[in-house]
Amino acid sequence: MSKMFANERRNKILELLHEKKRVTVKGLSEKLVVSEATLRSDLNAMEKENLLLRTHGGAILNNRIKTENTFSEREKKQQEEKRKIGKKASELIVDGQCIILDASSTALELARILRNTKIRLTVITNGIASAMELKENPNITVILLGGVLKVGSVGVEGLMGASILKQFNVDTMFTSANGFTTETGLTDFNVYEVELKRIMKDVSQKVIALLDHSKMGRVSISQFANTQEINTVITDSETAEVYLEQLEEININVFTC
Repeated sequence: MSKMFANERRNKILELLHEKKRVTVKGLSEKLVVSEATLRSDLNAMEKENLLLRTHGGAILNNRIKTENTFSEREKKQQEEKRKIGKKASELIVDGQCIILDASSTALELARILRNTKIRLTVITNGIASAMELKENPNITVILLGGVLKVGSVGVEGLMGASILKQFNVDTMFTSANGFTTETGLTDFNVYEVELKRIMKDVSQKVIALLDHSKMGRVSISQFANTQEINTVITDSETAEVYLEQLEEININVFTC
């Protein structure tokens, strides 16, 4: 097996946990061809992110966290805040633009608002739920990216849609994340979806992050955009003042709703 980056290795550990429910450091070392010391460090870091529970000599799947990471569970959290963020995001969209929506539950709230507008748009997305909402608006051309669809997700993963993305001049990408800090930027726990988000970001002239207060100050496994690549953050009124001040200090536009 070729050498993995830390985020790839940790995502593989999560996949094995979802499959087997428990892993050992020794077994992971043999399967991933990585030292036991490195894997202990990985497991400790992942436990701090609430992605698993450490045991003597290994780790077990945290069933509560697994459930929380499914789209249906994420969609239920901070619903009112996400609606307000989606509404504000819709006000930043100009008629005739080409935009990207990721597969996040917050981007879905934006899609629900756009469904009932008269604006003319081209929307590229890997979110199946968002695509289903947007297709009901005859003024919106919806381009659904192809790829892999996994259990518990309504977002297409992988790089099969990369060649399609590169054919468009995208005005703005609207994206959320599992976590955001000014040091790490936008981070997420699924390395395969992150790969696609990186390409989405690269083909877009602007990146607007849709982040409710629960995402602020958190760090997940893999980065897909650093702070220099983010133009605007839209958040809710529950976000701590310290985070708003940090964003302003690094010249990121901030809207609080």
